[in-house]
Amino acid sequence: MVKEFTRRKKRVMELLKEMPNVTCTDPQGAFYVFPNVSHYFGKSFEGQVINNSGDLCMYLLNSAHISAVSGDAFGQPGYIRISFANSMENIEEGFKRIKAGLEKLS
Repeated sequence: MVKEFTRRKKRVMELLKEMPNVTCTDPQGAFYVFPNVSHYFGKSFEGQVINNSGDLCMYLLNSAHISAVSGDAFGQPGYIRISFANSMENIEEGFKRIKAGLEKLS
């Protein structure tokens, strides 16, 4: 499982690098990433304004059907937590949805 989670983490980091204005430190020994998404604060889609990471998590849940946890829960406003404890197929699909959701925000 260590090899598999290492492979998943590597792919997740590649997928995050493809997302404009998202930065993320390489996690050490975890099965989640904690990207900085603060660039998207103040942006909106169809009247829904993203003011904080909680708003972004709700937006992703409602528009992209992706579950993420607000960084506020960990004392890190501006960040969201995303698990990669899933199949590679689901990870790829999930990050595809996140990227599409972020691209809709203006």
